[in-house]
Amino acid sequence: MSGLKGIKTIRDFELKDKRVFLRLDLNVPLANGVISDETRILASLPTIKYAVEKGAKLILASHLGRPKSAEDKSQSLEGVGKRLAELLQMEVMLVEEPDSEATKALLVGLKKNQIILLENVRFHSGETQDSMEFAQALAPLADIYINDAFGASHRAHATIHALPSLIKEKGIGFLIEKEIQMLDQLLDSPKRPYIAILGGAKVSDKIAVFEKLIDLVDGFIIGGAMAYTFLKAKNISIGKSLVENEKLNYAREMMARVEARNKSFLLPVDHIVASSLHETTGEVTTSVTIPDDKMGLDIGPKTLVQFSEAVKGAATLFWNGPMGVFEKKAFSKGSFGLAAAIAESKGIKIVGGGDSAAAAEQSGFASQMTHISTGGGASLEYLQGDKLPGLEVLRTKIR
Repeated sequence: MSGLKGIKTIRDFELKDKRVFLRLDLNVPLANGVISDETRILASLPTIKYAVEKGAKLILASHLGRPKSAEDKSQSLEGVGKRLAELLQMEVMLVEEPDSEATKALLVGLKKNQIILLENVRFHSGETQDSMEFAQALAPLADIYINDAFGASHRAHATIHALPSLIKEKGIGFLIEKEIQMLDQLLDSPKRPYIAILGGAKVSDKIAVFEKLIDLVDGFIIGGAMAYTFLKAKNISIGKSLVENEKLNYAREMMARVEARNKSFLLPVDHIVASSLHETTGEVTTSVTIPDDKMGLDIGPKTLVQFSEAVKGAATLFWNGPMGVFEKKAFSKGSFGLAAAIAESKGIKIVGGGDSAAAAEQSGFASQMTHISTGGGASLEYLQGDKLPGLEVLRTKIR
């Protein structure tokens, strides 16, 4: 069973005066303690506002980073709580110990302009262990459980998996609903031509996606460091570029299978190279080969033209993975240029979260995408056909 079949949404519940446990993904990047990208906070607002308008007593929960213990205050949700308070024009009360009596007491006296935010649930060791004991301590807080943390729904963690198994009334928020509806467009009768743009570091990270998409798409565009494994598989010199030698046979087989299906498979024809990752400037190769003392760090200008031309007429585009080390200005032209080309396309444009979402945001073209997923790993796992624990636990069982 896939999609949203058998899963209720927040609209299906009477929320007035109900205690609603809302699991969000507020795992935002921090730079020196300051939120550097609040996309996930903004994405959570529609569900929060809906619950507030319907008169719910809200308990928000999320993780942040990978803290070793509750002593790791750099991973506190305090800053996130302050930002939520500003955006919602409400009082957001941070509770240090989510399973304490203090939380229950706060809930009883909660006013209309107040929301409870539990401190980083990963401060509790039971969260990542999918602890039923931790879930049982939280369950008495809620009449209704709503999951809107798409980016964490591929994890069987306590507030994602164990907790909703203990609460009868449960469903999803608006963000997960939109995420699944958008991703389903890539799987169920997508408009054609359908092009998948895959980048990032490793072929091994994308094998399951390749296998799922090979019979769905009309063509692949391959960039990022993973392209060097494919190029080496074609006996093209790649210098010191990152390569997965153990995946060369798979790369050859993959290209042969795509060719046998009469589908396109575009690889870089030139590159931006440097002697190491630490360089702040790069040079363009004159051909597809890379000198022995250099490594590829971005696609070259000829490649960008070819890739841009290929996406122009696509009716469906799925982009997952940057074309290079876009975090450095010298190696960002490929990813940002491709983002511009995707934005100009008249088709459905879905960006699969993670680094490609960051590249789309930094390129300045994010607003022109049809959808940018908030969950990199979750979106990939869903697309490759894996069941997401955070969704399956909400699904009504057919007897």
